[in-house]
Amino acid sequence: MDQSVVNEILDKLKSGELHEYTVTKEVFYSFREVLVNRPDFKHFRGVAQHGGIVVYTYMETPRS
Repeated sequence: MDQSVVNEILDKLKSGELHEYTVTKEVFYSFREVLVNRPDFKHFRGVAQHGGIVVYTYMETPRS
């Protein structure tokens, strides 16, 4: 998954344009690599689902 596409998705989550985004196991590592390098990394929550799927949401308050 391209870095600019991942940043666009994360920006849409942050702005509220997207409520959640589902990441499959095939693109998880490339998605996460971009996510952890963002300054607002702790505002994103990923919830693991069955089959290697992770559903990301944005939280106003960063996790600790």
